Amino acid sequence: MKSVCVFLGSSAGNHPAYAHATAELGRELARRRITCVYGGSRTGLMKTLADSVLGAGGEVVGVTVQLLKDKEEFHRGLTRLHVVPTMHERKNLMIELSDAFLALPGGIGTLDELFEVCTLRQLGFHSKPCGLLNVNGFFDPLRDMLVKTEREGFMKRPVHDALDVAENPAEILDMLQRGIPSRP
Repeated sequence: MKSVCVFLGSSAGNHPAYAHATAELGRELARRRITCVYGGSRTGLMKTLADSVLGAGGEVVGVTVQLLKDKEEFHRGLTRLHVVPTMHERKNLMIELSDAFLALPGGIGTLDELFEVCTLRQLGFHSKPCGLLNVNGFFDPLRDMLVKTEREGFMKRPVHDALDVAENPAEILDMLQRGIPSRP
């Protein structure tokens, strides 16, 4: 696995565990020499992630939209920054640049990104693994909803096939690595 796209909040959230786990993930990505692809922001958990990867000697690729760049809310110390015109193009480029996808706590944008990559995987547009870093039980309600969705007959694949879930960064990265399809 050469790169992981991380979806996470541009806010820090209300519990210190979110920032702690995010920084730990960043250091683990750098230690494993896995490039971090993310939304390019310089705020909230997104800033914590980029700073921790860069601080540990890793590489961070940001993908942002022109509107946010014009507001100067992007991280200025990134290895590379791609600027695209629309959020749709942003998500497409993030998907293209990444071998796997990981969601951390965040808001509706984070969930939108997560569900898009999971849906595209389910439909066969890619075969890259998707996971959740379930910090402080943040994703427990979502997991419950997905189990209900499966139980009620609205998911064709079992939930555990659609998403890897772990509570610590090293464990989720190991799970994602195991799910990477072999390359010809």
